[in-house]
Parts: sequence; C-alpha cells; structure tokens
Amino acid sequence: MSVQVVAAKMAEVELKDVPTGKDLPADSPLTPTSEGKNIARNDPHEAGSSAAASPTAESSAKAGEGSLGLLNPNPAKMPQASAMKRSDPQQNGGEAFVNRDGTVAEAPRMKKIQFADQKQEFNKRPSKIGRRSLSRSISQSSTDSYSSAASYTDSSDDETSPRDKQQKNSKGNGDFCIKNIKQADFGRREIEIAEQEMPALMALRKRAQGEKPLAGAKVVGCTHITAQTAVLMETLSALGAQCRWAACNIYSTQNEVAAALAEGGFSVFAWKGESEDDFWWCIDRCVNVEGWQPNMILDDGGDLTHWIYKKYPNMFKKIKGIVEESVTGVHRLYQLSKAGKLCVPAMNVNDSVTKQKFDNLYCCRESILDGLKRTTDVMFGGKQVVVCGYGEVGKGCCAALKAMGSIVYVTEIDPICALQACMDGFRLVKLNEVIRQVDIVITCTGNKNVVVRENLDRMKNGCIVCNMGHSNTEIDVASLRTPELTWERVRSQVDHVIWPDGKRIVLLAEGRLLNLSCSTVPTFVLSITATTQALALIELYNAPEGRYKQDVYLLPKKMDEYVASLHLPTFDAHLTELSDEQAKYLGLNKNGPFKPNYYRY
Repeated sequence: MSVQVVAAKMAEVELKDVPTGKDLPADSPLTPTSEGKNIARNDPHEAGSSAAASPTAESSAKAGEGSLGLLNPNPAKMPQASAMKRSDPQQNGGEAFVNRDGTVAEAPRMKKIQFADQKQEFNKRPSKIGRRSLSRSISQSSTDSYSSAASYTDSSDDETSPRDKQQKNSKGNGDFCIKNIKQADFGRREIEIAEQEMPALMALRKRAQGEKPLAGAKVVGCTHITAQTAVLMETLSALGAQCRWAACNIYSTQNEVAAALAEGGFSVFAWKGESEDDFWWCIDRCVNVEGWQPNMILDDGGDLTHWIYKKYPNMFKKIKGIVEESVTGVHRLYQLSKAGKLCVPAMNVNDSVTKQKFDNLYCCRESILDGLKRTTDVMFGGKQVVVCGYGEVGKGCCAALKAMGSIVYVTEIDPICALQACMDGFRLVKLNEVIRQVDIVITCTGNKNVVVRENLDRMKNGCIVCNMGHSNTEIDVASLRTPELTWERVRSQVDHVIWPDGKRIVLLAEGRLLNLSCSTVPTFVLSITATTQALALIELYNAPEGRYKQDVYLLPKKMDEYVASLHLPTFDAHLTELSDEQAKYLGLNKNGPFKPNYYRY
C-alpha cells in the first residue's frame, strides 16, 4: 500500500466530521450520491465566500483536493494533527486519510464527468417543455445580442396581432397597421443612418425642390420594408407622390422602421413575422381603400400585381405602369405579356445594368456571409459548399465563399454560365453528386424545386440549407412538414429539422430570402437599386401616351448611366470626357449613352 504525504496546510477531515446523507440539510454543500456516499458541490455561494478565499482553500486546490476545503468552512475547528493519504485499490481508487491516532477517514468522492462517447444520456434531446423554454431563452438572448437591423426585432411578450390593435400616430392618424408605434424614434434614427449611404436619392430630393415630377402619382408598393426602403418612400413623397405600402416578405420588415414611417404619415401595413393570411390581408388593405385609387405599382416579387389582377382587375384602367425589381416578378410579367394579359406598360428594373450588376452581384457577395454568420456562427474556412445557379447572385455568393477559404461547387443549367463558373475556378457538378458531403447548400436560381425531399434526405447531419434567390419555392420546404420529422426553433429564422434516426439539418428563414430575412444588406448598393426604381416610376408616369405599349421594357440606358453618375462623387471619382474628335470617331454623343443596348457589361 502506497502512502503519500499531503501538503502540510491541507484541511484535515475526520470521519466523525463528515455527516451522513440522512443528516444533511437541504442546502448542504454535501450531496448524497445514489450509493449513499457524499460528494462536495463546488459552490462558493453555499460554502461561504470567506472559506473559498482562505489560504487553506487555496493550498487545498493546489494539492488537487480543493473541494475538501469547502467541507468545513470554519478552519478554527479543524484538527491540527497532520494527515496522510492512501490509495486503496479495493475501493476502486478511492482516497483515504490515515490520522496520527490511527483512525481512517475516507475522502468524499468526486463525481466523474461522463463524456458523450461514455454516456449516451448527454445526447438525449430535451423534452417538449424543455425545448420550448430553451428555444425561447435562446431566441430572447439573440434579440438582446443583436441590433434591430439584424432582423431579430421586437421579440416582446406581447403576442397580440397588430390586426387586433387600435393604433394612432401623434397626429391622430390610424391608417396603418404595424407592430408598435412607440418604436418610431428608433426607426427614425436608422433611416437617418441609411440616408448617409444613399447619396443618389438625396440628390434627387434636392433637384426636385423646384419641380415635382411625381405630383399626382399614387404609388402602391410591395417591397421589403427596411430603413433603405423608407428613404425611397420619403424620396417619392418629396417628388410629389402619395404612397401606400405593404411588405413583400413576411420576415424582412424592420418593425421600428415601419413605426417611423407610420409616424411620418405613411400608410404602412407590415410587421415582422406575419402569417400567410396576414401577408395577403396587408396587401389588400393597401389596395382596397375607399376614396384612393392607385395609378402606379412598385412591386418586388409580383405578389401585389397578382393580387390586383385577381381581386381588383378594374383598377388597371387608371394604372399607368408597373415597376418590378425581382427575377420572380419579372418572370411573371413576361408570362402575362406572352399570354396577352398584360394591360399596362411594365418596367423590368431587375435586368437594368445598375440593378443586376450591382445589387445582385455586389450586394449578395457581402450579405451571404452576413446572413450565415448571424444565424449559425459557422466558420467558412474548409467548408464544402454547393451553390445552385451561377447568375449574378450565384457569382457574388461563390466569390465571397471562395475568398473565405470554402471549397465551392456550382450547379448550373446554362452552358454559358457554367463555363464562366469553370473559368472562375469552381467545379461544375450535379447536385446529387455532392449532396452527401457538402456542409452548406445555397440556392440562387429563382426556379422551383431546386432542392427536393430526396436531396434533403441524403444530406449529412448538420448541413445548412438556405436560399438567396427571391422565390421561396427553390427549397421544397413543404415536403419537410410531415409527422415523421421534428422541427425545433433554435433562434429567430433558424430551425432544426430532425429525422427519425437523429440526423438534423439547419434550415434558415424557412427557405425564404436569407439576406433580408436574417441579416441586412449594404445600404449603398440598395441606393443604386432604389434610385433606378424612382427613375423608372418617373419615366412611366410622365411618358406621353403611346410611348410605351402593353409590354415589358428595360430602363433606357441613358438613365442607367445617370444612376451610376449620381453615386460616383461618393468615391471622389472623376470621369474622363470625350473630345469632339473622339466622339465623332466612336459615333457617340459626348454626354452618352456610351454603350449600345446589346452591350454586355
């Protein structure tokens, strides 16, 4: 039997000083184990802070038996005899102290930590009640940790639907429906920040002080309601337009910005976390109002246009035009035009150079990382990612992920875009070739059923699935809402979908637009898009009768160039001017446009 000399200052414990389990008070620092032995709880609040901070406790901790110093918080009552420690193999390695008088005291056993591979209870999922409380706790902490712009806005305990509230602004106007009008001051500050990064819209306001190019325009809009959109709406108002607005996405609304707009007199119907029924109700409240007939539509996704066609087709008799900014919405417009059902001119803003080459590319290049970081805290280095679609959005996502050290695969149907992906250094694959090994799946196509249940079933445990395309049909989320799969809410817009065998995937924003649902997008890029939208509205509203037929048009290239020129002063950029000889040689006007319509930037 081996004997060790314990440090001289170690607290001495005699068997008679150690109480039995039945003698322990409820708040005792000694807790009986299932075998009837006692373990020490290392809790300084229960043991007494003076003992925890004493030299006796410190020397005990250094000797590897720190918990013993907590057994008797009063060092004055401890026996002063020196003690020896022995290890008894018959007690499975338990420690014992041999006192000078020959008595033996067994040291209390410390419960060993059981790791996941030793004890499967570590991997047990919490009960339904536990899941709810845990999810609520995490969701609330997320709200506290992130700014309102992080798309975690207003997770208050007030569960009353805004539709059931009677709200009025400070002027007594109640023609709006939002989450909480009291947040208006916070929203106003966010709008002021956005104005600093939207120089072109601010320039339009200054130039419109004398003339009002949208005087008499009644614009009904359906876009993301964010600080950037608020700057656009207030610019349209400064140009003379009246506006009524709803949200095109149930998750992207910034509640405090909606409150600021309502306080400013705008008729806004939107809040973060709307249901599908709320979504269509808000659009209907925008359109169907007594004594107000819209004559311009500003749409993002085509839902507003679809609703008016479906419910109020007679309104198109007074509507002068539609401005649409998304791939999905433009696709719907071309379908209407092909079927002969488009009864007003429409402007395709999405394929304007200043939208496609800037918003789609540069915006997504930055916001894809932002959205993934805020929702999952994932590290990109070394991760295998598949990006479905190599249009402008896909190009931006791939460039950002590659720069962060990810291994990026691309799926594509178009041989030209596919060749671009290959030349940019990405491996072109079919989704089913890599679905078992990738860590992140991102859709960027604007199509439907790009990722279906068969793909989802084959994904590895922990795979992150999200959508960067405007349409929420790219991921077949409906196929995941079945009894055999369990959904767990982790935090705002983050769900675990769990298979019967325990495998889980991380689904972001329920398959909706990741960057605007789960994070924010760069304001400066949105300034370019918003300015293009404003000029498109001005063009259609003021165009003489007959200039535009009942068809879909691109914004004139001269206006694209004008939008770009309004943003150049931000960079202290100086354009070179053509000489008369050079302009004649190229066959161009010195003031532009500088490229023919068939030119591809």
